[in-house]
This record gives sequence, structure tokens and C-alpha cells, in this order.
Amino acid sequence: MEMKEELLKKIENKEIIVGVVGLGYVGLPLAVEKAKAGFKTIGFDVQNQKVDMVNAGVNYIGDVVDSDLKKLVDDSKLQATTDFSFVKDVDFIAICVPTPLDAHQEPDTSYIRASAEAISKYLKPNTMVVLESTTYPGTTEELIQPILESGSGLKCGIDFYLGFSPERVDPGNLIYKTKNTPKVVGAIGTDALEVISAMYKSVLEGEVYTVSSPSIAEMEKILENTYRNINIGLVNELSRLCHKMGISIWEVIDAAKTKPYGFQAFYPGPGLGGHCIPLDPYYLTWKAREYGFHTTLIENSMVINDSQPEYCVERAMHILNHHRKAINGAKVLVLGVAYKQDIDDYRESPALTLIDELNRVGAHVEFFDPWVSNYKKNGEKFYSIKELTPKKIQCYDLVVVACAHTNIDYNMIQKNAKAVFDTKNAMKDIVIRDNIEVL
Repeated sequence: MEMKEELLKKIENKEIIVGVVGLGYVGLPLAVEKAKAGFKTIGFDVQNQKVDMVNAGVNYIGDVVDSDLKKLVDDSKLQATTDFSFVKDVDFIAICVPTPLDAHQEPDTSYIRASAEAISKYLKPNTMVVLESTTYPGTTEELIQPILESGSGLKCGIDFYLGFSPERVDPGNLIYKTKNTPKVVGAIGTDALEVISAMYKSVLEGEVYTVSSPSIAEMEKILENTYRNINIGLVNELSRLCHKMGISIWEVIDAAKTKPYGFQAFYPGPGLGGHCIPLDPYYLTWKAREYGFHTTLIENSMVINDSQPEYCVERAMHILNHHRKAINGAKVLVLGVAYKQDIDDYRESPALTLIDELNRVGAHVEFFDPWVSNYKKNGEKFYSIKELTPKKIQCYDLVVVACAHTNIDYNMIQKNAKAVFDTKNAMKDIVIRDNIEVL
């Protein structure tokens, strides 16, 4: 029986054994959904702690339901391991590892490369391999395919199928989760595209949209996040102009979004955070240089967004000067270090850069975050203050709202703070007094 027919039949009969490499914010929810759909699933990760927690049914990802994870583990539908030799048992492998930037702001593909090398040692015929990690166009065919073929001795399209399907995970989103978010799939060859798409369709409720190649799917993902990066850069720049003109950018945006067509609202803030939007444009600009092409508009938006924490510090200095206080020696409280509201993820959070910049100019900085009790940076751990009380707030010369968590009592803060710099417009629903300035 040909590989295509065999795999389609195994998908229909729920006989596929699934492997998910990388049990983070993308990989663990995907593994859970595969297992819930009736496929025995093996999660692979190099971190023993994550593996042990999954096997104990202990959830560490916000978008996974605890009871779902526990039941799947108890029913032997889901297990985790650090032993990649179990790759020989699986029929479908999704690679969901990080794709950060290195010290030179260039793509760090070491996690992808290491995963592909580990898989190649045990890859068996009639297996589907799909990269889900966000990366530059060409990665699947230029990097992953040669590694898998040389390490396994198998031929792509003949012995195994290879594709790319970008992750779409929005931590904290109450509507769209892994299961109901539309999925884009690109693969090497029409047979691979048909079979890999069938695998996703058997698991997900969202539409599975196919494209003609992995590179199209890779570029599509970069477009999604670069689109947001550019538009956020636009409103960040306009917010600076509006401040000089004495105009509220927030009121401007509220008015503009009444237009029912041709406009989507984006909002300013202290910078960009998360695992995608601040990083993905760098992947594209790096790849573009290979073709002698400079992505001028994209690079300009990145400059604006990357400089936003420094701009916020400048604004903080002016606010303190207005209150006859120098930034050097001032006591500053930063509210929120997560990269978005009501989650515990602080990856690439601009609040961390904001804190560093405040410290650099001599401020004494503490932070409070009801979701993040501590964070690590450059090997050092920093801890949130325990609680917010009126007496505690009164001790600070300036309170800076860097993340608009909804479970913070902004009314109490407004009443007791000497000065507040609200970079997220978190206090829009309470009476504004003279001690508050908005970005």
C-alpha cells in the first residue's frame, strides 16, 4: 500500500501515534488536542521538569484545562519523555520549539536544528513531520529537509512527508484556542499536503487552509506578526506626536475605530512583548538581506517599538520634574511585568527593559504583578512586592502602569499615588486627577 493511502487510513481509524517536540505554550496545548481527538500522543522535551509535570498530570500552561490533562495522562492517551528514541514509534511529529534571536538580533535556529537532528536518528518510513515554530521563509526546505534526509537515510516525499504549519497561539484569549483557530498548512508535494491537512482536520474545529509550499506558510506567519508590528509602531509614533500637540491618542483611536471598514484599532504602549511580534520581523529582515533587499518600513517600525521603553523613561523624568523630584534617587513602582494583561508570560516584555532603563538613570525600582511573582533576567531573579496597600503606594514618587492587569485596584492607586504614568490607559474608566499622566 502506498504511503499516502496507508496514512490516510490510519488517520481515519485514529491509529496514528502523534509526537510533539517542545512542550511549551504551543506544544502542550497541541499535544492535548491531539490526544483528546483520540490519538495516542507522546510529548518530547529536553527539560525533565516539564516531562515530569506532564506525566503527573500537572498543568503549567494557562490555556490547557487541568482536568483534560489529568484524564488524558490517566487514560494513557498522553505521556511525555526526554528519550527521543520513541520517535521510532510515531507516525506524525510536530516540532514546536522556540525560535529566539541571538545576541546580534539574528535568527537562532539552534532549537529547530537540534530537534531535527534528534528526530532524524529515529525517523522511520511513512512518517509525517511538520514544523510549527515561527521562522524565516525557506527553513523547512533549506534546513529541516537536509537534516532529516542525511540523518535518517530516507527521502522526503518518497519515504516521509514534510510540511510547515505555523502556530497560532494567543495566551489569555478567551475565544480562540488551539482547537478552534484556523490552521494554515504548506507541504513539500501534493500528497504530503493532502495527508498532513487530513491529520489537522481530524483534530481541529477551525478551518484548515492549504497553500502551495512551506515557504508560503512560513511567510504568511511572518506577515501576520509584521503587520501588527508595523501598525503598533505607527500608533507609538503618533502617540509621541499627539503628546507634543496636547491631543489624546486614545481618544483619537476610539474615534477612528467607529469606521466600520478599512480600519483596525491598534494601541500604543511601553514597547512590544511576547514570543512573536517583537521577534518575527527580524527573521524576515535577516532573510531579505540574502537577496540584497532592505525592508525599510519594517525596520523603521522596529526602531520605534524598540525605543519605546526609553521614551517612557523620558516621560517619567518629566513627570517627576513637574513634581519637583529628580529621577536619580526616586522611588518608582512598575505595575505589571507580563507582556500582556492577565497572563503570567513575561517573554520579551517591554516592562523588563523599562525597569532596566529606570535603574540606569538612578531610580530605585520595585514592581508588582499579581500574575508574575518573580522573573529571571541575565541569571538574576527579581521578586514582586507582596501586596498593594494605600500606605505602600504613598511611599513611591511615581507609579508606572506597564501592563493593564484587570485585577489591580487602580482607583486605590489613583487616590494614594503622588504621581502616576499610565502607559496602557488602564485608568480610563475612573475619574482622572492631576496626578495621572497617560502615554
